Amino acid sequence: MPKVTDIAQLEAIYGIPAKASLIKVANHVTPLSAKWIAASRLCVIATVGSDGTDASPRGDDGPVVRIADPKTLLIPDWRGNNRMDTLRNIVADGRISLLFLVQGVNVCLRVNGTAEVHLDADLINQFEDKGQAPRSVVVVHVAEVYCQCARALMRAGTWNGENHGAGLPTVGDFLNEAETGFDGVTYDAARGARAAKTMW
Repeated sequence: MPKVTDIAQLEAIYGIPAKASLIKVANHVTPLSAKWIAASRLCVIATVGSDGTDASPRGDDGPVVRIADPKTLLIPDWRGNNRMDTLRNIVADGRISLLFLVQGVNVCLRVNGTAEVHLDADLINQFEDKGQAPRSVVVVHVAEVYCQCARALMRAGTWNGENHGAGLPTVGDFLNEAETGFDGVTYDAARGARAAKTMW
């Protein structure tokens, strides 16, 4: 099977980027990108570390990321599964990419940069919500900000209101697949209530 082995070969196949895709890149959060980030409740975080790569969703009931200044973003690390894949990678490497989504909108916003995990109490307490505070805050140093072409979300019909989840495996099914004898049915039955109690 033929494979691409160098950048020149890629460029020969795809050509050069259109002007619009080049001039849109900023090295800081602009006023328009700030509006977008403030509207986003869902962000996918991509990181790389010594054990490989990771992409993890982050969600909140308000803005998922806070803008400290045009070069700095703050991400509270709310309760998850304690695998810490994102945090481990940030500590090991620091490179990070963020993909901001806004429900119902086909365009998304991308941010690239470096990050650190901070434990400063004053920083953490800024995010206190419903009597809870995150255990850490990811501080992102912005290198690039730009909007993303809408074609992928349009092709997928992401926001067309259809539910494509019928018949898909549950988390319990995946756990049954991973370990023979695991009680995935009981796990699934309790998952909603468990998540509601440990949301923050």
